[in-house]
Amino acid sequence: MKSDIFYSEEELHEHHSFTVDKNNEIIRIDKFLMLRVPNSTRSKIQKCINSGNVFCNDKIIKSNYKVKPGDIIKLKFEFEPINKEIIPEDIPLNVVFEDDSIVVINKKSNMVVHPSYGHYSGTLVHAILHRFKDIKGDLNNERPGLVHRLDKNTTGLIVIARNEIALTNLSSQFSDRSIKRTYFALVWGDFDKDKGTITGFIGRDKKNRKKMKVYDSSDHGKQAITHFEVIERFRYVTLIKCNLETGRTHQIRVHMSHIGHPIFNDNEYGGDKILRGTTFSKYRQFINNCFKILPRQALHAKLLSFLHPITKKKVSFECELPDDFSNILHKWRNYIKNHSN
Repeated sequence: MKSDIFYSEEELHEHHSFTVDKNNEIIRIDKFLMLRVPNSTRSKIQKCINSGNVFCNDKIIKSNYKVKPGDIIKLKFEFEPINKEIIPEDIPLNVVFEDDSIVVINKKSNMVVHPSYGHYSGTLVHAILHRFKDIKGDLNNERPGLVHRLDKNTTGLIVIARNEIALTNLSSQFSDRSIKRTYFALVWGDFDKDKGTITGFIGRDKKNRKKMKVYDSSDHGKQAITHFEVIERFRYVTLIKCNLETGRTHQIRVHMSHIGHPIFNDNEYGGDKILRGTTFSKYRQFINNCFKILPRQALHAKLLSFLHPITKKKVSFECELPDDFSNILHKWRNYIKNHSN
């Protein structure tokens, strides 16, 4: 029997997947799962089934279903609260702006935003609680002050609320899509047009639930809209800026991959291999050197603009590209200059 388990950082669910062996006896799903899921209880299994979180061949099933050889069984458990005290940690932060209501931070790469399974320390939240004593985090609030997130290896601007008024107001602005967020991304390939809009419904990939996927209908995902504009062309890769109307998990990364332009060195969405260019060994070496300089997806949250939750005045913040991103652009400019003929 094939069995897979993984933890989804974004949804905070534990996912299991089983392919039933051809020699497996025909038994009820609840008994089958009791035998297969580590550390499970009958009540936990039953709760999972009753909440519609058990699937056979991608269809929700009930507790009286009997599994058959060849069935693909998937289920997800909602994690219990982490129940670990969030201990403030003295981690350096690049604070772009702060007042009594908000903090704007330029997040570095390789930093998870909030505690989750597998990330109990070293997160942005741990750093925030140390730096800003008025922001409180406890066992019942694992995401103090957060109104949006950035992926672990995406750099750039993130706004933190310092009180409930600011939190409520900023959450409302994100909800009604009035906050402007502009990202810079280096993507594979060239574009026929200088501007474009990507739409679709983003949801979990049924084959790999660590990833997201674009679907044609709302049955499998939430509406997502990304506007992009070409900034600089490098023949085989292109620097673009993206403005988000919505804020779905991995939105820019999955959207760009969906239209055939994965983000440079994005190992989850196919950007970590040579997708455009020549077959010469020197070119392969050049790309591999670029990957070493920028060992992550080339995505940076560059601009953030919104109404201040207290003054109601428009505020805008911008941060420069980090060194690894800037160095990659410099290398590409030199490459194009030296191979212009």
